[in-house]
Amino acid sequence: MRAPHAAAVRAVYARLLEGYGPQGWWPAETPFEVMVGAILTQNAAWANVERAIARLRAAGLLAPEALAALPPEAIAPHIRPAGYFNVKARRLAAYCRWYLAAGGLEGLARRPTEALRRALLAVHGVGPETADDILLYAFGRPVFVIDAYTRRIFSRLGLAEAGWGYERLRAWFEAALEPDPDLFGEYHALIVRHAKAACRKRPACAGCVLRGDCSTGAGA
Repeated sequence: MRAPHAAAVRAVYARLLEGYGPQGWWPAETPFEVMVGAILTQNAAWANVERAIARLRAAGLLAPEALAALPPEAIAPHIRPAGYFNVKARRLAAYCRWYLAAGGLEGLARRPTEALRRALLAVHGVGPETADDILLYAFGRPVFVIDAYTRRIFSRLGLAEAGWGYERLRAWFEAALEPDPDLFGEYHALIVRHAKAACRKRPACAGCVLRGDCSTGAGA
């Protein structure tokens, strides 16, 4: 039996898709590039992450073997555009060492979703959002990614409470939707697009595709 909030969650998706069209996320050429992007995008604008990834690619370092072989201080200059580059260099090096020791893409792909998620969360610097980005976009697992944009939009719509923890909100979405990685990825991408276009910290409600169902927009 579908959760009682399912119709509302699916209706939001339909309006976002109609308003913005398919987003085609995640922008990456390989699953490993998705993983690198998921680590670098922590507290960073995606445009800056793209610059950092381009620098890694130009230096011949966009491969787990190449990054794992370097000390973090040798990685840091290449990822400077992504910010917090010393911290992220340590995280990226740790991730690549773990990734190779775990059997790389093929070895990890054989693990069940929950076991793989637990393993990812045990890696230095990988939190729930980063782990779920990797699960969804690199491994194609039906795990819904929660970010600050999701909290903002759905609390303003009055569908979810701003104080809900990550796991509660993730379970709330997954209970409302079919376990479809393509759907989850498209929905997450549309949420990001809408948050940047309209549902900002200071909302731009004029022309918002969700305005009719939002108390913030209705009062603007």
